[in-house]
Amino acid sequence: MGAQWKAKGKAQAADARGKLFGKLAKEIMVAARGGADPALNSRLRLVVEQARKVSMPKDTLERAIKKGTGIGGDAVNFEHVMYEGFAPHRVPVMVECLTDNVNRTAPEMRVLFRKGQLGTSGSVAWDFDHVGLIEAEPAATGADPELAAIEAGAQDFEAAGEDGVSLFITDPADLDLVSRALPAHGFTVLSAKLGYKPKNPVDPTSLSAEQLEEVEAFLAAIDANDDVQNMFVGLGS
Repeated sequence: MGAQWKAKGKAQAADARGKLFGKLAKEIMVAARGGADPALNSRLRLVVEQARKVSMPKDTLERAIKKGTGIGGDAVNFEHVMYEGFAPHRVPVMVECLTDNVNRTAPEMRVLFRKGQLGTSGSVAWDFDHVGLIEAEPAATGADPELAAIEAGAQDFEAAGEDGVSLFITDPADLDLVSRALPAHGFTVLSAKLGYKPKNPVDPTSLSAEQLEEVEAFLAAIDANDDVQNMFVGLGS
């Protein structure tokens, strides 16, 4: 499962591109509050690089920066809200939302968590480490993720799965530094963001196939909510 839950299967791919652009646009707007120049705003630079790698149209990207900074009087303010709780079968989950209306998002989350359990602030966060998460793929054959992690200053790494993408885990303060260093050690950075890594993930083999399906259906329903940016799930790979 990894530190960040991702929808499985081809069926979800149909509108995935548009949804990805929407999420990235929100992140750009929020990051742009710290300044419109990516060279002087490391958080914005990381998101802009990610947007370019997935071929977000230039006008969409520039419009998001303008909205975030309020240039042209078209400012949009998103609030960052975390929801914590459990998916079915006591699988811990942290849901990161960016919303322009908490009064809309909060009741929607309560409804979505009915098949699990919505907790209070801190009820699940204690079981996660706040970390930097960098997804990267080898730029050349033979690139060693373990060696790259050590030399780039990452705390840990998860070797590539079927998609060929390795996950590098950093101290939150080192996210930008490590993402800049990885290309010199043979890896192309695909995304870099702050997130949460479970300390004691539930072993999926302890759940039946039917129980795992219930967990996946619960997570997919939450991920479909437009205000949800990321989900971090305490379920082992």
